[in-house]
Amino acid sequence: MNYILVLQWPGRTEADYDGLLAMEDLLLAELPEAHGLVDGHDFGSGEMNIFVHTERPLEAFADVMTTLGSHARWADARAAYRSIDSDDFVILWPKSLEQFEVS
Repeated sequence: MNYILVLQWPGRTEADYDGLLAMEDLLLAELPEAHGLVDGHDFGSGEMNIFVHTERPLEAFADVMTTLGSHARWADARAAYRSIDSDDFVILWPKSLEQFEVS
């Protein structure tokens, strides 16, 4: 897979971590294999991330929005993707976000 889609939220508490795991489980169940492979998560430095390996980052993100868009945590979501050969992210969400990085 040539791209990594990163879904990111602020996270510091055990409840945040539990929410991360619940969202990851939803994506594992709902994301079509043709659009991506959920490849784990990380939690720390005040943020939490879910990683999706994909050949089709825009389609994968559309599926993510369908699956998680009504989730209570979606209001705090940030999303971007990058080529596996690059450190430069293309920001997808929110549209007003100007910088994206993974700690």
